[in-house]
Amino acid sequence: MCKYVRIQGRECSYVTKYPKGIFGMCWRMIYDGVMTDEDEEVFKETELWFKDNLPEPTLCKEGAQVITFFKTETTEEMLKKLEPAIQLLDKYNHPYDIVYTNFVGTILYEDEWQVAVKVEDGRMV
Repeated sequence: MCKYVRIQGRECSYVTKYPKGIFGMCWRMIYDGVMTDEDEEVFKETELWFKDNLPEPTLCKEGAQVITFFKTETTEEMLKKLEPAIQLLDKYNHPYDIVYTNFVGTILYEDEWQVAVKVEDGRMV
C-alpha cells in the first residue's frame, strides 16, 4: 500500500509548473465558464468542506512552490468527500490521474491528513 495519493490533471500550474491538483482543475473550469451554475455550487460546497475540516498549509496560502498529497492511512473519508469534484471532472471530460506513491520528495509541511512537498521546475525535489 502506498503512503500518499494525489488527484492531478494533465495541465500544469502556473505557479509550480507541476500538474494541477483537483481544486485547481475545478477552479479553472469555473473561470473558463465550463461549469453550469449548479455544478459550480456543488464544487464550492465540496471545497468548503475541506476548508472547514482540513488545515490549509500556510505555504499553499502564500503561493509557494509546493504541492500537496493526502496520506492514504488517514484520508479515506476525505477521498469520499472529493467524489463530487471527481464526478465533475468526469462530467466535463477533464482528464486527470489518481497518483499513488511512496516517494514525494522534500516534505515542507505535514499534518495528520496531508503533506506539502517542495517543487522546482515542475518536479518534486
